[in-house]
Amino acid sequence: MIIKIKQNLGKKEITSKLRSEIGFSSHNIKKITDDIIVILTSNLIKNRKIILKNLGSFKIIFKKQRDGRNPKTKEEFKINSRNAVRFKASESLKKKLN
Repeated sequence: MIIKIKQNLGKKEITSKLRSEIGFSSHNIKKITDDIIVILTSNLIKNRKIILKNLGSFKIIFKKQRDGRNPKTKEEFKINSRNAVRFKASESLKKKLN
């Protein structure tokens, strides 16, 4: 029998890890994580840079309209301009990873 191990860390895994570390109820931990996500999202929408020490920074960048191409069919099309989130890892995180 092969057991598949989940590789990604999602909100559910974060809340269960926090619950075991802190000892709060599941409802309180879920509310706290939801509030953190709302705060981070609303600050990015207001075009504010988010800096988390020892992790990195998030900021909104503007991507211009450009030409794209489907690699299979070679069909060309326009990619619309849009906002995107950029993450830059901190030096301490880079050191830990390497």
